[in-house]
Amino acid sequence: MKLKSLGKWLVVAAFALPDAVRADDLTLDQKIDILVRAYPETINGAVGGHIIFKSKAEAVTIDDAKARDHFQKLEDGDIEDSLQQLYPAGPCDARPAHNFDPGRIRSERFMRVMYGDSATQARANLVPVKWFGETLQVTKVNGVNKALEAVRDELVAHTDLRKYLSPSAGVFNWRKVAGQSNLSVHSFGAAIDLNTKFADYWVWSGGKPGKVPVYKNKFPMDIVEIFEKHGFIWGGRWYHYDTMHFEYRPELLEIGRRAGVAACK
Repeated sequence: MKLKSLGKWLVVAAFALPDAVRADDLTLDQKIDILVRAYPETINGAVGGHIIFKSKAEAVTIDDAKARDHFQKLEDGDIEDSLQQLYPAGPCDARPAHNFDPGRIRSERFMRVMYGDSATQARANLVPVKWFGETLQVTKVNGVNKALEAVRDELVAHTDLRKYLSPSAGVFNWRKVAGQSNLSVHSFGAAIDLNTKFADYWVWSGGKPGKVPVYKNKFPMDIVEIFEKHGFIWGGRWYHYDTMHFEYRPELLEIGRRAGVAACK
């Protein structure tokens, strides 16, 4: 869907959500309202089943009505698919339930329109961020660079955590998700991997898609809490886990909070 003019479109109406509602009570419209509010710099609103962007003529479909299993959603999910599983934030780490991968399902079209439709476009939005003795290239879109700087500034006082944070395995890398056809969030400069020395990854444990026998994590939850506080979700919350991985998805944190889910429940 191409729109020649965005001026006549209005931002999706706000919903008065209580601080905690049952997951069953959180509608797709309410989730989309949270999504729109999470990215005020780039999203203009939602109308007619599409997300409308402020500086792009293209509108992205929210729900294409296609039935997909979990792995099809990972490969080619739409926005509705990406919001189905509720992300549980908090200071506890526990083995995720089977195929529970909140945030690992993404709409690639949504990401491309928001952050850059090619390596060249995404790279043009990168800015340097100082990170414990190194300089990382991070997207400025949606203030991701500022969010990562806020994480850094809060972590500075935790000198005992420094070994987990640096050297970083990187931020920007235009590439596909390992073993899949869709792009990684690293392609947009909106994800960071921490020190690989302490990383655990479902494939390294001998896991197969849908069959991960072992869950491991060496990263202190203090680090996870600080990242989540500033809008980043953690790959250690996934059944197909990637514990060094954090990506900027503030909508998922707010949706989980409004739905009343938490890691320590």
